Amino acid sequence: MQIFDRLEALVHAEDASAAAREARLLLAEIDRRGSEIISAAVDDFLIDMLTLAFVAEAFEGGALVATRRLAQKRLSKIKLLSVVLPA
Repeated sequence: MQIFDRLEALVHAEDASAAAREARLLLAEIDRRGSEIISAAVDDFLIDMLTLAFVAEAFEGGALVATRRLAQKRLSKIKLLSVVLPA
């Protein structure tokens, strides 16, 4: 499974805390490219995954859906930057 497919699956995983930990490991592979722009996007996505884990633990319903949507948008940004910026 491609790294972005795996990250996308983690956004929708039932166990958000475990998903955030796994996302951190996968994001390290992307962040090795050295681009400041990609590093910033990776940081934003990781923050969203950690927020998702918190919201999943503390709340449910609409807040969880909105947090997943935000994480999905941040992941899309990383995908686009990874294609556009040279390795």
